[in-house]
Amino acid sequence: MKRILLVFLFLVVFVPQVSAKSSYVLPYPGAMPGNKIYKLNLIKEKLEKYFYFGNFSAFSYNLKYSDKYLVEAKTLFEYKQFLLGDKALKKSDSYFKNLRVNLDKAKNEGKNISQKMEILKEASQKHIEVLSKLKNEIPEKFNWQPEKVGSTFINLWLDIETSISERIIK
Repeated sequence: MKRILLVFLFLVVFVPQVSAKSSYVLPYPGAMPGNKIYKLNLIKEKLEKYFYFGNFSAFSYNLKYSDKYLVEAKTLFEYKQFLLGDKALKKSDSYFKNLRVNLDKAKNEGKNISQKMEILKEASQKHIEVLSKLKNEIPEKFNWQPEKVGSTFINLWLDIETSISERIIK
């Protein structure tokens, strides 16, 4: 009995506790650039936009794709595909900006946005969490030089800081 108590005490005191800052769950990345299906997904994304009517529906559409492109950017950055990752991050930013617009329109129409605002806060917290962690794992600046074309300079940390500042909910 004493051994069980000692093992339990050891686990409680000395084993680090894992706790998530946000319970919001990001999606699986799906098809990535370079995959044959990726271009079809881009077409589907453009067409899908016309099937989301109303502000709450548009909110869901924009959140879905903001999450998708954030995960895509994270994955590409992890594989050192900095140019593609930066493009995906900027797509995620543009969708995230639309979230507030959708909620403001719904509020002006007299709709109760409290539930959607809560989702936005959780998503924002999760996005900031992912971006902050990502910033510590990638280089500050990157110069991409293809073989036959001019080079492209990317300030990755600045882009991530911009993304974080756009996701802060006041």
